[in-house]
Amino acid sequence: MSTASGPTGPPPTGSSYDSYDDGENTAWVTGLVLFAAVMLLVNGILEIFQGIMAIADDDLFVTTPRYVFRLDLTSWGWIHLVLGVLITLTGLGLLRAATWARIGGIFFASLSAIAAFLSLPYYPLWSLVLLAIDVFVIWALCVYHKEPAF
Repeated sequence: MSTASGPTGPPPTGSSYDSYDDGENTAWVTGLVLFAAVMLLVNGILEIFQGIMAIADDDLFVTTPRYVFRLDLTSWGWIHLVLGVLITLTGLGLLRAATWARIGGIFFASLSAIAAFLSLPYYPLWSLVLLAIDVFVIWALCVYHKEPAF
């Protein structure tokens, strides 16, 4: 008979996401949520670059004169810049298993998908790639469920 102290139940599942707790946890995420966090980081950085390009030189982007959603490219650049910063911060929070970041990730990936849809006539292939990434991020963050701890 062992006299060592410690848990006598089954070992933990190994997922650091089992203790999702609004940022107080020091564990890192794994699995689909890790992939979603990395995709949010990449998406956010790309949105920041796209916003800077539109603000600095709006002649770089192709314009469609008869498109229903007519926005000034400088304004559109600021929208992308702010959205990119928020998406990047959310991705960083998601890496630290913060509950607010999971909910925010779903929200900001949805906004990013809408922005990608609105830019579809200008850059169809790029917009479809971003739209697919955003849909996967939303799916990965929605299917997460905490395993019972018994």
